Amino acid sequence: MCPRLFTIGSFSLPTYGVLVACGFLVGLYLLGKLAERHGFDSDKLTNLGVYVALAAIIGAKVFMILVDIEVYLKDPGRLFSLSALQAGGIFYGGLLAAIATAFWYARREGLPGLATADLFAPAVAIGHSVGRLGCFAAGCCWGQPTDAPWGIAFTDPVAHSLVGVPLNVHLHPTQLYEAAGTFVVGLILWRLLERPHRPGTVLGWYLMLYSAFRLFVEFFRDASVRAFPFGGPLSTTQWVAVFLILAGAYLVFARPNHSAEAPA
Repeated sequence: MCPRLFTIGSFSLPTYGVLVACGFLVGLYLLGKLAERHGFDSDKLTNLGVYVALAAIIGAKVFMILVDIEVYLKDPGRLFSLSALQAGGIFYGGLLAAIATAFWYARREGLPGLATADLFAPAVAIGHSVGRLGCFAAGCCWGQPTDAPWGIAFTDPVAHSLVGVPLNVHLHPTQLYEAAGTFVVGLILWRLLERPHRPGTVLGWYLMLYSAFRLFVEFFRDASVRAFPFGGPLSTTQWVAVFLILAGAYLVFARPNHSAEAPA
């Protein structure tokens, strides 16, 4: 819709990057508030937020390359192309890297791992919803053609040149579906965090709710931006979603009860 906020000479400011940065700042702000509210060291959690953000960026890029590894092996120069550098990558790669980094840092700093992850869950979900607006502005992660009245047609040639989105074709606004869905998930998680719960429960619900929603939205994504391993109907992202739903269900329903409930 608006891949560039403005252009001055040869310099242009990408809307995607601005909104992703805004999403990060919103998430970091909410994390600080939640840390204070629940008796955590806000400085440590803010530092952790920065580490997690860097890990998420790297993880998303690495996962993007792995999904399309054949393309990059045939043309290694694509790794350093403008489209590859500006692409946000695949969210699940960032999420997995972020979770691993969070547990490493929490252990190093003596923070309770699952309880810390619970604090991150609503902040990450709400920040993610802002970042998805950046996807919509850039045109990436587009949906299948549709006759639905809410279908969106991209018209900016810059968006097509950067991410390949079809122009003047009404598409499912999958970016907006996910922005709305992750925001609702964030509100639900915030509510769960305010109630007595076992450490890890909020994280488990995040993995289940977001992954189930992502699994559903992926069916409306255009097949050209999805990879289908195993020759089945599910994309790589959907297989990861299935795995994370099971992991979340374990945290919520099957994990041995060795920890006391965290107070609201």
